[in-house]
Amino acid sequence: MRKIVLPGTSATVSRFIFGTASLFNIGSPDERARVLDAAYDHGLTHFDTAPLYGFGWAERDLAALLRRRPGASVTTKVGIYSPGGEKQSRAMVFARKAAGRLLKPLSRAQHDWSLTRAQASLDASLRRLGRDHVEIYMLHEPTAGCFASDEWQRWLEDEVRRGRIGAFGLALDEKRLSGFLDPPHPLATLVQTVDSLDLREADALVAATGHMQITYGYVSGAMARSGDSIDVPALLRGALARNAQGAVIVSSRRADRMRQFADIAEASA
Repeated sequence: MRKIVLPGTSATVSRFIFGTASLFNIGSPDERARVLDAAYDHGLTHFDTAPLYGFGWAERDLAALLRRRPGASVTTKVGIYSPGGEKQSRAMVFARKAAGRLLKPLSRAQHDWSLTRAQASLDASLRRLGRDHVEIYMLHEPTAGCFASDEWQRWLEDEVRRGRIGAFGLALDEKRLSGFLDPPHPLATLVQTVDSLDLREADALVAATGHMQITYGYVSGAMARSGDSIDVPALLRGALARNAQGAVIVSSRRADRMRQFADIAEASA
């Protein structure tokens, strides 16, 4: 699978990025490792994660892969945190998620846009990932005005100079993104956002900045609107054609699906 430089940045990622939002749901650590290895082996060499995913366990699961595969790169995020923190045991995470189906506060994400929390979060993410840097660092679902932009900009630029961050930007849905586009916010130079072939949510981003960079949601959005009877390969081919210069996040709980992703990317090259 070819790699691309994201438009408007110097960040290099694989054409398909493997998303780890549901990685914890796969079950055993060995099976999660098999899925991550299969993704890398089939060319999905960039991985998208966050402290919220698996309540910190997605980053921990990636640590072993990153040790074994020095060519792998990663995006992690800041601003949304796990209820109960990211130091919980696997059993506690399962229990909290299960109980949260009845008592929502037990599994509800926590939003915190203080710089003090952000600085501690970056330190903790790097420890969980077992690395001294991340290639991309994203503000996770912010809303316009929820943080002190100048202070965050200075902090992120300082972390780039320290070598702990390669690039930074915003990871958010189209509703939140709209508040950062008129005029384009300084942090909107790198954007990860939802998109689909029918609703074309990222059109507003293209109108404001001239390009898409990282997009996601093509399969899940289509399934939510159309049910299970969708042509996933056709959707992903369409996603790569629509975001022709950027990257698309995909995910699966099955290691054998990675060959399909690789074949779609190769055919679309």
